[in-house]
Amino acid sequence: MFNGILNVYKESGYTSNDVVARLRGILRQKKIGHAGTLDPAAVGVLPVLLGNATRLSEYIMDHDKTYRAGLLLGVVTDTQDMTGTVISRCESDLPGEEAVAEAVMSFVGEYEQLPPMYSARQINGKRLYELAREGKVVERKKSTVVIKNIVIESMELPVVKFSVDCSKGTYIRTLCHDIGQKLGCGGTLCELTRTRAGGFLADDAITLDRISELAGDGRIGDWIIPVEEMFLDCLRVRVPSVPSEKKLMNGNPLALSELSLPPYGAGDMIRLCRSDGEFAAVYRYEPEKGRYVPYRMFI
Repeated sequence: MFNGILNVYKESGYTSNDVVARLRGILRQKKIGHAGTLDPAAVGVLPVLLGNATRLSEYIMDHDKTYRAGLLLGVVTDTQDMTGTVISRCESDLPGEEAVAEAVMSFVGEYEQLPPMYSARQINGKRLYELAREGKVVERKKSTVVIKNIVIESMELPVVKFSVDCSKGTYIRTLCHDIGQKLGCGGTLCELTRTRAGGFLADDAITLDRISELAGDGRIGDWIIPVEEMFLDCLRVRVPSVPSEKKLMNGNPLALSELSLPPYGAGDMIRLCRSDGEFAAVYRYEPEKGRYVPYRMFI
């Protein structure tokens, strides 16, 4: 079984779950997941987790993302992108470039975003898109998202193309919708590429067809990123004794006296390895108890 992360370039027409399903067939293993849903029409980076790397899902999804988006002004759809049904069109002249640029840039910083009905977010155990397909609209709570940066790349009205760095949980469809609402003409997402998810870049990602080719040649292992590489900023520590190793392998806490740590300290998180150097787990420090406890086990 493969363990690690594949940086997949999701192509248009696939859901994120479609990617996982196809990879299960290509790699012939069931334990596969993904970190961060992309809409079927969107393309770009989709980190796929193999084997024990599925334990990294929340950790990877917690990172910032970068997108390149196209905003079509003057059109509003029920899905906030071009896959939906048009529910209104602007009958008056669109705002000028200066007003559009000002509206786009006004969203930099924190803002309260209402999750779209056509999304994978769950309410009472049911995904919003399932309710939307039943014709239901339910009350949703706004979430605070952070738009860290926006760069307008081109403006050929009614289309504006821009790149955006944002926090986890940001819906770019909704950002486009909200920009359109602020301008008073409406707007919808017309194209979307995720160019970065945490440390994963679109330039380094590979397509499903390429993965199939590499797997057929027995070379896919060269493209799988080891789990340990996700924690390179944590000190690497080998357990120094048989009793310590036994505790590690059982997922037990370890006191400072049971670890060979440098005199300057080890930080809040450490990579723990067996005595033979094989990576086993990430532990986090509990200062109130003076010990390290399991954060994620990868045995």
